[in-house]
Amino acid sequence: MIKINRALISVSDKSNIIDIAKTLTDLNVEILSTGGTAKTLKKSGFSVKEVSEFTDFPEILDGRVKTLHPFIYAGILFKRDKKEHISQIEQFNIKPIDMVIVNLYPFEKTYQKQNTTQEEIIENIDIGGPSMIRAASKNFKDVVVVIKPEFYPDIISELKQNNGKISENTSLKMAKEVFKFTSFYDWVISKYFDKLENEKNIEFPEILGLYFKKIEELRYGENPHQKACWYINADSSLPYKQIQGKQLSFNNIIDMESAYQIVSEFKTSACVIIKHTNPCGVAIAENISKAYEKAVQSDPLSAFGGIIAFNRTVSAETAKKIVMSFYEVIIAPQFENEAKDIFKEKDNLRIIEIPNPVNSQYLLKGLSKGILIQQQDNILWSNLTPITKKRPSEEEMECLKFAWIVCKHVKSNAIVLATKNQTVGIGAGQMSRYDSTRVSVIKMKDNFKKTPCPLVMASDAFFPFPDSIKVAAKAGVTAVIQPAGSVKDKEVIGICDKLGISMIATETRHFKH
Repeated sequence: MIKINRALISVSDKSNIIDIAKTLTDLNVEILSTGGTAKTLKKSGFSVKEVSEFTDFPEILDGRVKTLHPFIYAGILFKRDKKEHISQIEQFNIKPIDMVIVNLYPFEKTYQKQNTTQEEIIENIDIGGPSMIRAASKNFKDVVVVIKPEFYPDIISELKQNNGKISENTSLKMAKEVFKFTSFYDWVISKYFDKLENEKNIEFPEILGLYFKKIEELRYGENPHQKACWYINADSSLPYKQIQGKQLSFNNIIDMESAYQIVSEFKTSACVIIKHTNPCGVAIAENISKAYEKAVQSDPLSAFGGIIAFNRTVSAETAKKIVMSFYEVIIAPQFENEAKDIFKEKDNLRIIEIPNPVNSQYLLKGLSKGILIQQQDNILWSNLTPITKKRPSEEEMECLKFAWIVCKHVKSNAIVLATKNQTVGIGAGQMSRYDSTRVSVIKMKDNFKKTPCPLVMASDAFFPFPDSIKVAAKAGVTAVIQPAGSVKDKEVIGICDKLGISMIATETRHFKH
């Protein structure tokens, strides 16, 4: 057990500090303190010795140097069971410090605040605090460190139960919390300095630090037998507001991400319906009510139980149409109050507001040991170059661009059939491009009595063989957009010329795994 005779208290967050100071005082523990903390404790009637009195050295440099003194660090770091250490402590008349209650300047909060100056942010980089709590943690067998007000109740309880003593096991737990926290604290500062440099180029360092904060434990993962939890980037805030409905599931969250990435690509009113991360219907129109109707028409069977995303405020008119079927989640920047009232008819339906598109520089993929990291796929095309004798009409070109945007977000091998502002058949995640093409044609024939006109096709990667072109032509496709670059390009282009199909090369591939 560690007997507490002297404690150093220096806190930025003074929540509940009086409670633990009272316990220490009741147990006849001498309290050392600094600056504002000392004032707070003295004002509440506690006997406090200022650190400057303890060290016989004043606070200097506007408070930048308060505790950085051998009397403080030797008092914390000396080993109580080592004769040489005890001898040196006695030689220099250094007194032991048995407990360190310190929390740091609120750097993260300061730099996230609006209109904060660079000087304010820099001055909130704590120097002495991290050094002290790290020192105490290193010497956890002899010194107890407490860094968060949430730990005070347990520490107070243990001090009272053990007549001013703390177990080594508790001290070890507190030390572990310190090293977790200081590593995160330094990471946030490093992120700020990255911003100062205004780095535009993505770098892949030898060692990459990533921090995430826990949002909630989920009911289960992809399947009921898998445990799961949701974390977001530690330097960001929750990007959405849930208006109503059940807790989001693991699969809901993944599908939400897919849906909102697609709908955010469009500047006009758009609707996307997602099923298992793939779009089953995408449409743009003069308003989202019309866009929703078109998106559902693309594949109503697959849309059932899906996730819908809009890039405009959801109106009551649209809400009335939505509640006529079953969906898991509806996402939009906002919902009209009347629309919210309509959705209340379906208690379990999750209504999610995401005000702004969620953009990040990196895309991470988890592995059993480690991660893969890459840039986000933020380029639509490098060029739009006609490579066949026939050129697409202006209307076909508009359809091709629309189909290409959707195709970018479909799992490979991806084929998208589309007409003006509407998908009509999507073939996703097949092992061959030929199969994806056939699936997209089947989808179209299932849901459209007449072949849409104009009908175009987008392919996320080049055609390795001309077989897909033949299937598409038979289905009524008159224009194709694809990256090109296959050794069979001449043969593929030749088939297009023979069948009267125009083809555009983007020179940009969009594999999505």
